[in-house]
Amino acid sequence: MPATPEVGAERRRRPKDRKEQIARASAEAFSELGYHGVSMEDIAGRVGVTAASLYRHYSRKYDLFRVAVLGLGQQLVECTAFVDDVSEGEPGADPEQLWDRIVTELIDTTLRNRTSGGLYRWEGRYLSDDDQEVLNAQIKLVNRRLQRPLSLLRPKLSSRQRWTLSSAVLSVIGSITDHRAQLSTNEIHATLTRIARDIRDIDLPGEAAPRDRAATRAVVHPAAGEYERILAAAMLLFHERGYRDTGMDDIAAAAGMPTTSLYRFFTGKSAILAAAYRRAADRVSGDVSTILAESDGPVDAVSRLVDTYVRRSFADPEIAYVYYAERMNVPAEEQAALHNIQRATTEAWGRQVCEAVPEITPAEARFAVHAAFALVVDLGRLMGYEYTEQSQAVVRQLLRITLLGAAHNP
Repeated sequence: MPATPEVGAERRRRPKDRKEQIARASAEAFSELGYHGVSMEDIAGRVGVTAASLYRHYSRKYDLFRVAVLGLGQQLVECTAFVDDVSEGEPGADPEQLWDRIVTELIDTTLRNRTSGGLYRWEGRYLSDDDQEVLNAQIKLVNRRLQRPLSLLRPKLSSRQRWTLSSAVLSVIGSITDHRAQLSTNEIHATLTRIARDIRDIDLPGEAAPRDRAATRAVVHPAAGEYERILAAAMLLFHERGYRDTGMDDIAAAAGMPTTSLYRFFTGKSAILAAAYRRAADRVSGDVSTILAESDGPVDAVSRLVDTYVRRSFADPEIAYVYYAERMNVPAEEQAALHNIQRATTEAWGRQVCEAVPEITPAEARFAVHAAFALVVDLGRLMGYEYTEQSQAVVRQLLRITLLGAAHNP
């Protein structure tokens, strides 16, 4: 019968690494389109198989998502596993050498997954509680391994300071998954290694006093009007629930108005998201113009840019997070304009960094700027959005060292 040899031939042609191909394609698809924006058919098309074939390996989309997210976390675990095998006094146990090797392995692994590596950072929120615990354990383990040489090199650091510094280093390395700026592999290694070392050696502000004054949070006054109330309510819900799990009725209820009132200002939920993105991008861009007109040289300009950016992010943390986490949900017709605004702002920051630190190139400066932007969000999440003056001071210091380096940091 002809069917039998054809099936046999198909099985012989099936690649041995089919599951690995599916995992890679899934990670790229979920990273590009978000969890809710991907279907089994999308992933099957990327792998070059039918959806029916895909269902033979995975029974539902969530299973693919879980494998993709936890697989990325596991790669970070595996690339640093050697740390557990290094004993004191053995070759490679020197803390400087151990630090350099860990950072190199993390950069290599992130580069291999640059198009999908941001998945666990921004879409991991859609994991079930049990799977979220697995991901958290993976990241904690990588942090602890990075903290091993850190503790030997800087034994006087508190536990909080160690976690802040190791998390900042992971954020800087992971930031390359948030953008597509170009550098050679060697230059990326050199740039990220330099920033990681500067962060490792930084003197953080002293621990917070018990009565540390809370930072000022943005509050929408009732008299600001319905438009502002809608935007504020939407950002809170997008941050808490995610864009896809928030409806217009939810936004209306949070804003304290009928759902029909929302449509007097916005055509739909996507228009609200686009308006928030446009406002956030315009504010950061406008700050650049104001600060450059008032600053006393490039180092002062960078310091002022950092101060303003951190203050805005701490005052309105929901926008800072949503800006990264919901990018794939911005309407297509808005994405090009927003991308151009973001790119212009990054380049404006980069020019000031280059003038302040002449030994780095514009391309290296762009990588540093992207790393600084990611740090604000990642450290805010680490701190549990504990927005105090102390927290702001820590983040400001880390951003300055990321952008200016140790030699030029005021």
